[in-house]
Amino acid sequence: MAVSDIGLHVPSLAAALKQRGWMLATAESCTGGMIAAACTDLAGSSEWFERGFVTYSNEAKTELLGVDAGLIARHGAVSEEVARAMAEGALAHSRARISVAVTGIAGPGGGSAAKPVGTVWMGIAVREQGVRTSLLQLQGDRAGIRSQTVSQALRSLLDTLAAH
Repeated sequence: MAVSDIGLHVPSLAAALKQRGWMLATAESCTGGMIAAACTDLAGSSEWFERGFVTYSNEAKTELLGVDAGLIARHGAVSEEVARAMAEGALAHSRARISVAVTGIAGPGGGSAAKPVGTVWMGIAVREQGVRTSLLQLQGDRAGIRSQTVSQALRSLLDTLAAH
């Protein structure tokens, strides 16, 4: 999905959530609230968007989402385990039925050989049905990586809803 497609997919996401009577929560690190902003750009989003957590620091992940600090210490903030815990935490701390969580390295610094710039872990949780995680390896500058993450999150939410 191209960056310009973000605004085109939010109405589809809204319709799918409203059709099911579901609310969405977001838990964002590397995108700093951009997924929530894309969702709430649409008028009437309060019918299907419940809340967003911007948990940029490790402490925020722990305090707001209940992510275990030991989990972060063992696996790093940018990991499958933390993305899973963030998605679960967003559900646990909201009335939402579905959540999306993203944690990654948008750059230009902060990357390593094991986790280069553009590494993003995403988790999508559906209440009482578990969490699905995915690893994104994105290219581009900071703005591009963040925009691609938003696009992928919206697409993954739509795909998850289509399966339910």
